[in-house]
Amino acid sequence: MVAGPVQPERELDQPVDIALPNGRLNPAAVGWSRHPMQGINLKGWGRNKRFEYWCITSPDLIVALNISHGDYRVTLASFFYDRATGEAVPEAEIHWLPNNDRASMPGQTGRDDAVGKGERMQIAMRINKTGTRLTGETSRLKADIQVHEAPGHESLNVLVPWDDKRFQFTRKDNCLPASGWVELDGRRYTLDVGSAYATLDHGRGRWPYSIVWNWASGSGRSDGHELGLQFGGKWTEGTPSTENALKIDGRLHKISQELEWRYDRADFMKPWKILGDQVDLTFTPEYDRYSNFDRLIVRSKEHQCFGTFAGTVTDNDGKRYRVADVYGWAEEVARRW
Repeated sequence: MVAGPVQPERELDQPVDIALPNGRLNPAAVGWSRHPMQGINLKGWGRNKRFEYWCITSPDLIVALNISHGDYRVTLASFFYDRATGEAVPEAEIHWLPNNDRASMPGQTGRDDAVGKGERMQIAMRINKTGTRLTGETSRLKADIQVHEAPGHESLNVLVPWDDKRFQFTRKDNCLPASGWVELDGRRYTLDVGSAYATLDHGRGRWPYSIVWNWASGSGRSDGHELGLQFGGKWTEGTPSTENALKIDGRLHKISQELEWRYDRADFMKPWKILGDQVDLTFTPEYDRYSNFDRLIVRSKEHQCFGTFAGTVTDNDGKRYRVADVYGWAEEVARRW
């Protein structure tokens, strides 16, 4: 069932570190903000998780670039999907007990570059005057993409605490115009502002060893309004924070209610439902990007379904908006890490 009304989360308006000097959770950082101002000062080794994930969607294709650093493991990954032909090309490179030069990760989102250097893959996410330039080169894929971030652009920045030793800062950002090109096996695809959107998932924290989460994101236009959909589930239950928000014509509307997710775990290609007081959406998949990495102690099982959202959403002032054919994804991920 959908949860009842809840106390709105605290909106932060001043810079704050997510951890105290001893490495424990800083209670003053629990909350959310419209702009990244949370300082990342994680300590120790072994349980820290850092990741930068960018996904670009267009009428022609999906392309994603990922750099993740889990202290004992660095993963570089890319994904390409041709929406017309159905061709899907995932690539990944893992380095156990990596050298320091394998991955450079920014301490604060939007201020420093992220660079991953593998033997077969090179990925860079470099901040510039107009946003972020994404470049990647693998055995089959090349990409050079400019993500455009306008001054004052709002994103969801939220700290989720499980306890004083385990907590996660996440920045989820969507409705970012993208331009540039992608090549797969020498075939070039063009990305144009107005039809291509970029989404960022920036994370820094210490997670429980075993966790399951849902994430859904969408960017598009409906009835003359630009709509950004950002929903999370399962992993935030029992905490004072949620990963739920709407972005409507550039303005972020935080949702502090846990949403209800309905989907068939025996068939992820069936329509999904995401429901709440401000959300009544059906997600219809067109493709399920399934992966199952299992090394006994370390495991990641994932269904990331791409498709379209339809229904209605309601902003924090009570105004309802129709959602029609907004493209994005909904996923379930189970991790042991």
